[in-house]
Amino acid sequence: MYRILALIDPPVRVVWRRFGIGNVVELEVPSRSTGARRRRLVGILASAGEWYVGHPNGDVGWTRDLRAARAATIRWPDGTEISFGARQLPPGDERERAIRATGQHPFPGNLLYRLGRRQVRAVGVYFKLEPR
Repeated sequence: MYRILALIDPPVRVVWRRFGIGNVVELEVPSRSTGARRRRLVGILASAGEWYVGHPNGDVGWTRDLRAARAATIRWPDGTEISFGARQLPPGDERERAIRATGQHPFPGNLLYRLGRRQVRAVGVYFKLEPR
């Protein structure tokens, strides 16, 4: 599914910039290997006044980059951006709150996360975003 999303990224970005798509924001983080700025659309999760991002299937390129950089910029469709520090969440209550917040994703993401909750808990990688 994520490969399909990558293929349709350009038209999705057009819609995102014009109208927004639920909790979707653009995450910009430096590549751990080249330092080049990489951008990815992700869902930002809010729980207990905190913000989180993550990937349900474990590490992927952008999560490895975020872990290495420990910082990112989040951009909303209207162009507003905020720089954050990022800290990977270890197993525990806060990570569980972030995982439960995946219901905030737009359909069908919210349904898929709910159906795969056991898998997400087992291998998902989540980060707390701390405004700088």
